[in-house]
Amino acid sequence: MAHYEPVTPNIIYELKTIVGEDQVIFNDHEKMEPYSHDEVADLSYAVMPAVVIKPATTAEVSAVMKLANRERIPVTPRGAGSGLSGGAVPLHGGILLSTERMNRIIEIDSDNLIAVLEPGVITNEFNNEVQKEGLFFAGYPMSLEMCFIGGNVAENAGGGRAIKYGVTGRYITGLEVVLPTGEICSFGGKRVKDVTGYNMVQLMVGSEGTLGIFTKIYVKLIPLPRAKIDMMVLFEDVQSAIDAVPLIMNKTGIIPTGIEFMDKLSLDTSSKFLGEKKRYENCGAILIIEVDGNDPDQVRDDCLRIGELCLDNSAIDAFIADGPADQEKIWKVRRHVAEAFKAISPEQSLEDIVVPVSNIPKLMPKLEELSEKHGVLIPCYGHAGDGNLHATIVKKPETDMDSWKSILPGVLKDLYTVTRELGGTISGEHGIGHKRKSYLPLVLSADEIEAMKKIKIALDPLMILNPGKIFDL
Repeated sequence: MAHYEPVTPNIIYELKTIVGEDQVIFNDHEKMEPYSHDEVADLSYAVMPAVVIKPATTAEVSAVMKLANRERIPVTPRGAGSGLSGGAVPLHGGILLSTERMNRIIEIDSDNLIAVLEPGVITNEFNNEVQKEGLFFAGYPMSLEMCFIGGNVAENAGGGRAIKYGVTGRYITGLEVVLPTGEICSFGGKRVKDVTGYNMVQLMVGSEGTLGIFTKIYVKLIPLPRAKIDMMVLFEDVQSAIDAVPLIMNKTGIIPTGIEFMDKLSLDTSSKFLGEKKRYENCGAILIIEVDGNDPDQVRDDCLRIGELCLDNSAIDAFIADGPADQEKIWKVRRHVAEAFKAISPEQSLEDIVVPVSNIPKLMPKLEELSEKHGVLIPCYGHAGDGNLHATIVKKPETDMDSWKSILPGVLKDLYTVTRELGGTISGEHGIGHKRKSYLPLVLSADEIEAMKKIKIALDPLMILNPGKIFDL
């Protein structure tokens, strides 16, 4: 474990000189507390920083990193704090570097279909701006209304449209990065093709803030589809719904924009939380299917074909929503499911396991077995179309906290082991951070982890940047 020095009054003075006195928060617990955690429900993962700083330029970020290296002080970069892995938590205290002031959309280059922006831009606001140009950012995550683009890139975030469009990394063509030692590098740019040296852009994407701090991001845009229709398909049980997922793509030849899944527990909990009435009491699971394209008639025909196939394969009913109001009704229940479970049981572990799509039907019975074995609830929802499911381990009300804390590690180990046996892994979009790092050896070999450690040490020899994440050194 690396040795770190404390943040002294002299360091505070130097930080104020770099970023401005009013952009440094020190010795103020109330203002610093929000920076001590992300959206992980278990606050035992939270750690207070020694100081919070808010730089506004690449030069300021570089100066902070050079200071941190000179004084051997850890630095944790942070976006909106909407992550679910503890990745933006200052595990060793030190300097919390917030990118919230670096929030400019520098350029929307319609000719090259590229946008250039700073890491603190809210993803939803960015998407709204490019839509004015008839374009969109296809790699957005589900939490786009609050997350920052820098965090999306750091986690290689995914979302409901990944089945057709892929995740964030597919759309990142260039990055300006401040390395852990303070150097400023520009990797990639507006070029569509670039095999000049190592692919440093994709190395940085998904590195969880451990290899560099993004200060400028080049995002590939695509034309906004002219038509979009959402469907809600109801099934009597989970297995019927999950069995339909691979059939939709294999039998129709249609690749939907997204296929979201909710089991009965998730559906009932979210509906009750929102005060929404379920359409059918005997509904055991639903699929929310989105189809888009440039020909409205073709999009509707595709939806009808998908609906017919589902009805031929045990679906109870299928509803098509092609207007904004009806689409909102369908998506509202899905969007609020995590919030609904937090309201009834804050003691939970939100996971995002991922398996090959064809193995989803094999995974669901395993989750039921684990729920029975360990005496916990495991509601399941998520992005069924790409195999990424949010199997959430929830404490039953009758279980006391000591029992819950002793049960949870075993549930996680079993969950991750089952996932690995089905060709999957422990995170599809939330990342490892420090929440899942102890389980990394379950899915990666010692040699694979060692290769990653060598990259980390080469770029960050003093282990200054976001230490304690992904793995320990």
